[in-house]
Amino acid sequence: MGIVKIDLLGLGMMAVLEESRALIREHSGVEIDLAHLPPNDPAVYRALQAADTVGMSQVESRAQMACLPRLRLQALPGAHGGRGREAAAQSITSFALYGFPESHAASFALIAYSSAWLKCHHLAAFTAALLNNQPMGFYHPATLVKDAQRHGLRVLPVDVTRSGWKCSIESGAVRLGLCYVKGLRQAAGEAMVAARPFTSTDDLARRVPELRKDELTRLAEVGALNTLARSHRRGALWAAERAARPAGPLLQWDMSPDLSSPLRPMDPFERLDTDYTATGVNLGRHPMAFCRAEMDRRRATPAARLARLRDGLVVRVAGCVIVRQRPGTANGFLFLSLEDETGIANVIVEPAIYNAHRRLFRDHPFLLIEGVLQNQDGVTSVRAGRIEPLSVLAAAGVSHDFR
Repeated sequence: MGIVKIDLLGLGMMAVLEESRALIREHSGVEIDLAHLPPNDPAVYRALQAADTVGMSQVESRAQMACLPRLRLQALPGAHGGRGREAAAQSITSFALYGFPESHAASFALIAYSSAWLKCHHLAAFTAALLNNQPMGFYHPATLVKDAQRHGLRVLPVDVTRSGWKCSIESGAVRLGLCYVKGLRQAAGEAMVAARPFTSTDDLARRVPELRKDELTRLAEVGALNTLARSHRRGALWAAERAARPAGPLLQWDMSPDLSSPLRPMDPFERLDTDYTATGVNLGRHPMAFCRAEMDRRRATPAARLARLRDGLVVRVAGCVIVRQRPGTANGFLFLSLEDETGIANVIVEPAIYNAHRRLFRDHPFLLIEGVLQNQDGVTSVRAGRIEPLSVLAAAGVSHDFR
């Protein structure tokens, strides 16, 4: 019939790639042409072979991570230009070729390779762009942040004297944006950025009338006023309460630095809880790091050590549930991903075990699971046998659940 079929891809990753390019251009002066990336980049292939692909397009799900080490993807020696690009595309599209037309596979391959290259070579820009385009992908922002930190990236907290509305790059690190403060309206956040600099919390409250008292309080809770108040979070809350009260005529022009607070600082557990509640992410120690001594006593193996243990060994793993998958095609099996301070452990739950502990698997954010380790072809998982909940002091509702 002579009909031409055109498919337009509307993927969140495309926005991430474009924003990454803009950030790299702004901070490094380098123009990245995604159509002409080095086709045989060793760092990209090392990451793919190790299934180190959190945040990368098309290759970050559990099933894809399980396939990557077995595929043993390799760069082709001597491949350059178009031929090299074609070889790279053919390698990365192993997952897509069975279910997509060839044009789809080629487009997805380019996006997948581009995201992998940017993560390997421009981690700060890629991470900032990922965080700015949520929700998307397979993982919660808290997991993206922890993965980036494990790769050596510094992530700086929200700060009203430094943060923009969106996450940005600052001296090679990622600065968390005001957009991550729950309850803060964009209009108020952008008004603060436009009115900078401030001399004190009182000065901020006076010159940004768009800022409500509850928003000022939330900024203090997450530490975003610490620099301005020259204090810790509770000291900033003290200053915010003073600033939110209407000043009398004799004090309305008093812009003196915030007074010292009689309140004690938050302890690490309180900061952890507040961070998850008020921003959804935690830039400090992972919740599991606080109970590592207890986990060692209970013989729980850190996720990063599983690959060094033999297949068939009975092990225990513990962590925060970051992914739950129970697809209709899995015959009742549940697939969990548990994150600790060292990485991610994958757990397979048979239908009988799931049905016996349905509520724990479905609702509890931290679990300790004992089972048989499967370690084959560089792919590790634990087949669950016993399960128990863990009491960890964090409001960590960071699981992405899929059916």
